[in-house]
Amino acid sequence: MDPKHDLEKAQQKGSESSSDVVVVETGDSNKKLLLWRWLAKWGVEVRGIDPVPVDERIKTNYHTIFFMWMAILCNLLPIVTGMAGTLSYGLSVRDTSLVIIFFNMLCCILTAFLGTLGPRTGMRQVIQARYSFGPYCVSIVAILNLISVVGFTVIAIIISGQTLSAVSDGKMTITVGIVLTGLLGMVVSFCGYSVLHLFNKYSWAITIISIVIAVGCGGHHFSDPVPTEPAAASTILSFGCLVAGFTLPFAGIMSDFAVYYSPEAPTKRMFWYVYVGQNLPTILLMILGAAIGAVVPNVESWNDGYNSYSAGGVLEAMLRPAQGFGKFIAVLLAFSLIGNVAASMYTISLNFQALATPLARVPRSIYTIITTAIMIPVGIKAAESFFNSLENFLGIVSYWPGAFGAIVTLEHFYFRKGDASTYDQAIWKDRSRLPPGIAAISAGILSFGIIVPCMDTVWFVGPIAQTTGDIGFETGFVVTALLYVPFRTLERHIFGR
Repeated sequence: MDPKHDLEKAQQKGSESSSDVVVVETGDSNKKLLLWRWLAKWGVEVRGIDPVPVDERIKTNYHTIFFMWMAILCNLLPIVTGMAGTLSYGLSVRDTSLVIIFFNMLCCILTAFLGTLGPRTGMRQVIQARYSFGPYCVSIVAILNLISVVGFTVIAIIISGQTLSAVSDGKMTITVGIVLTGLLGMVVSFCGYSVLHLFNKYSWAITIISIVIAVGCGGHHFSDPVPTEPAAASTILSFGCLVAGFTLPFAGIMSDFAVYYSPEAPTKRMFWYVYVGQNLPTILLMILGAAIGAVVPNVESWNDGYNSYSAGGVLEAMLRPAQGFGKFIAVLLAFSLIGNVAASMYTISLNFQALATPLARVPRSIYTIITTAIMIPVGIKAAESFFNSLENFLGIVSYWPGAFGAIVTLEHFYFRKGDASTYDQAIWKDRSRLPPGIAAISAGILSFGIIVPCMDTVWFVGPIAQTTGDIGFETGFVVTALLYVPFRTLERHIFGR
């Protein structure tokens, strides 16, 4: 039988018994229940944060997770992040590229590992975190996750809006472009897992073709970069933190897109599918962004586009030699962010449900609509100073995922001996059997005692960072790991769980 048909059938079966559907039976309950069953019939995922039972984890086309991450990251967002290395930090293309390669390959080890736990546990990432942070403290993780993912999504819709506005020569305002991208992403996200995977299975290919065309139109300028001074170690580390801020926050959402795969999924294959699926587009497109940023001041049309529409204006200027066809390609590039926006909205809706038990009673799809209503006005405001917004945001969101990653990695390999069966689905909301979370939250909070002096942000530069550059996430990971082992050992001894 067709695996896709099996998956849809299993989702419909599970949806009828999931908490989303059961809980909405208030007031006119029969009509609401029929509505969600009708939506499930048409492919809308109505399951929320409930763990997926083994008999519903039947997806075996494991390679599709590679395409999922290709689509999420094959867009303008890595390009714009790479531009910051040469435009804002003043690094050469070579130095920027080396930082991009090293920090992405390092950080994706953590994210790819976490991606393998989705099929093995059937639980979303924030629900897995309950097995180390406990039922209460995990709300802090959900809040931090929400801040990170909402921030990325806001940046994505700004880039799309800027590009659409540049293509129309300002006839379409950036605000309208932001609203349009947000609404299109909401539609895909509303439908849920199956539609999201289907959309992202093919969208990345269109983006790659469009990017190749853009490089063909403007690549002859790459041979004339702005001269740079030799890079200081502190600048390299600070930009490295920015790159980590792009990659590490995925640690909080990795399993969200893999819970319907078979628990028999080969761990090594899943790891490499995710690792390559994240690194390939991120590294190549960030390096392309670095090359673009290095020549913007030397190319008048690119510089004018940057001053008028920021990153979107540069991309439109690159494609201008192709005239009408170039505008069409620029529109495709603007819409390349829809897959990223939709995936982000999907995981945001799950994290809203994980914040507190009462919030889990609201169906996941409703949170998608709420999220859109929040992000669009935020995006409109942040677009007024885009690159400052980007650098400020990426510069601070890498700190907490480093501490989070240390905790969940040690919990899995040291305390659970790498055995995914110890994440018992039966206790996922049993407060008496889950860990209290005291060890995890204590280790995470105390690690900021060293993170803060090592921070280099717009608002604060720590005494250590003044000499070394930003090394906050690296020191945070190490210190959290050193604290978590004795704290968790003591917690298990006292509470027995």
